[in-house]
Amino acid sequence: MTDSSPPANPLVGVVGPCGSGKSTLIAGLEARGYACRHIAQEHSYVKDMWKRLSNPDVLIYLGASFPVSTARRNLNWLERDHAEQERRLSHALQHADLVVDTDILTPAQVLERVLAFLEEQFP
Repeated sequence: MTDSSPPANPLVGVVGPCGSGKSTLIAGLEARGYACRHIAQEHSYVKDMWKRLSNPDVLIYLGASFPVSTARRNLNWLERDHAEQERRLSHALQHADLVVDTDILTPAQVLERVLAFLEEQFP
């Protein structure tokens, strides 16, 4: 965020590997009035696609390990598939305003952490 005054309704971008909880988080944020963008960076070879397509006011990165991601989504992946998603997400991770490891958190706990961060950033 480069502007000194926070936007009235910030655009929240959410990135992370498959199974990290992006859709669930976005549903919770949108139910509370936030404008959100699900950024499928994990599927793009363009490292800064997250910024080019949406240029969010705040970027939330949801992390999830290989075992958790594959269990949540019942994915038939190899560990290298997950590693490739993490590689594609590395630029977004470096530029994220908030990183949440979702492995041991419930969806409600993830939402709570993100809401607390957003309320602090955009009072």
